[in-house]
Amino acid sequence: MEEFHKVRRLPPYVFEQVNRLKASARSRGADIIDLGMGNPDLPTPKAIVDKLCEVVRDPRTHRYSSSRGIPGLRRAQAAYYQRRFGVKLNADTQVVATLGSKEGFANMAQAITAPGDVVLCPNPTYPIHAFGFIMSGGVIRSLQVEPDDGFIPAVERGIRHSIPKPLALILNYPSNPTALVASLDFYKDVVAFAKKNDIIILSDLAYSEIYFDGNPPPSVLQVPGAIDVCVEFTSMSKTFSMPGWRMGFAVGNERLISALTRVKSYLDYGAFTPIQVAAAHALNGDGADIAEVREVYHKRRDVMVDAFTRAGWTIPAPAASMFAWAPIPEPFRHLGSLEFSKLLIEHADVAVAPGVGFGEHGDDHVRIALVENEHRIRQAARNIKRFLASSAKQPNNVVPLSAHR
Repeated sequence: MEEFHKVRRLPPYVFEQVNRLKASARSRGADIIDLGMGNPDLPTPKAIVDKLCEVVRDPRTHRYSSSRGIPGLRRAQAAYYQRRFGVKLNADTQVVATLGSKEGFANMAQAITAPGDVVLCPNPTYPIHAFGFIMSGGVIRSLQVEPDDGFIPAVERGIRHSIPKPLALILNYPSNPTALVASLDFYKDVVAFAKKNDIIILSDLAYSEIYFDGNPPPSVLQVPGAIDVCVEFTSMSKTFSMPGWRMGFAVGNERLISALTRVKSYLDYGAFTPIQVAAAHALNGDGADIAEVREVYHKRRDVMVDAFTRAGWTIPAPAASMFAWAPIPEPFRHLGSLEFSKLLIEHADVAVAPGVGFGEHGDDHVRIALVENEHRIRQAARNIKRFLASSAKQPNNVVPLSAHR
């Protein structure tokens, strides 16, 4: 039977191949250390859970909620932006709550994309940045770029070679998967470029609070006049260890926020009201919970970089996010990221995310998530050290077992 049109536009889900290998290994009794999926293992702070439990006892909160977010939650997000970035937002017209930033991105794509619209998107990048638009009938022009002096020239080439002219440019800093961080000066240049070329900026700032060695990552909306062309997406998943709660936000340009709000009104009734109240409680807190989460990831990052380097695999220390973007060791680079990821599961009991799952330009890297405790990270390093030593002695025997199946 022929696949449906939108399904045909989606490639096979690379991560599913790794997931099947993990499940198979675990069924055989293997202790797989899973550093693949960016699924936070830290518990949601007690005060947030307590607020949820308090509110859920009120039967009035069990009814349909507000798709755009209850007023108190939107005000809390606006207040957070004022404190954190010095950005003033109108909670009624420039803030909408989403069911996580992933849903927000996908629904924004539905709201603004006409068939054939071109969107400029970094490669590698988080899959929804591209596929949200592909599923909405858009066309992606991939840009192999970093937030440096080469960015604007690359975007200029993208515009010059696109027909029709691109609708939007996607930004994601701190980046998933590369962990790169952008400066405020970079954002100033991009905003000026977007205004000059009449292009929308969609910024994913999900990792704004997970940073380590420098200043807090900025928001593109800190640039004067950026709100004329920008919408920014944030999430509570990593900041407050609330991934399963599915709570995020889109903020910025009123016209774009209005379009997203209208689409959402047809698709959902918003998150469960007690979740929204608890999320507002979190945002209105003193920041101690955020600092505690950040410190956990900081320690894990340092342990991982040190332990993996000692094991023989040098990992660049990420400046932000809960991920490391790790070059595949030279002896295995010819295999590509998917086959190398399979090797790690089968010979080291360690799962990572193949870089090709984030775009073809990521195929010489894997993404390592800091979602296991320090003891487990050191254990992963020991397993990898044995694997690297064994493969150095018998290189011809190191072939993914899945290749024989």
